[in-house]
Amino acid sequence: RLGIRMSDLFAETSDTAEAAVTARRSLGRVDRAIQVTTPNYDYHYLCTDLRQKRMIPIITRIRAHSAREFGELVHHQGEEFIYVLEGRIEVHSEFYDPVTLEVGQGIYIDSSMGHAYDVAGGFEEALVLGVCWSANDGLMDSLMSLHG
Repeated sequence: RLGIRMSDLFAETSDTAEAAVTARRSLGRVDRAIQVTTPNYDYHYLCTDLRQKRMIPIITRIRAHSAREFGELVHHQGEEFIYVLEGRIEVHSEFYDPVTLEVGQGIYIDSSMGHAYDVAGGFEEALVLGVCWSANDGLMDSLMSLHG
């Protein structure tokens, strides 16, 4: 009788406004990256001119060859995606059996779960592109604190 669908009658309205366009942008170049060298990895943090990012892009050269060589699993806020560019890696995590990734393969994980990446058999090093994400501010500080 009202000329509307029953679902429209009971649908909740959203009071949230559409997010404003921030027009943020940053060009990522390895030669302008922040480099951090650890016993296991060479990190190249990209797009560092853009502050308060929710995603942190990282090119990482992996040198550790076993979970034992790597040491304790790493935990940090957020989630991450790792994509293999060169070599082969083994992904170790707190709740799953290790998995091997080849060039062109990636994995998405909850970063609060302990995790580590090492070079799989037959390779000296591996190169990966990683993107870490968190809804909370301070992800870059959290990642940098892992390096000591």
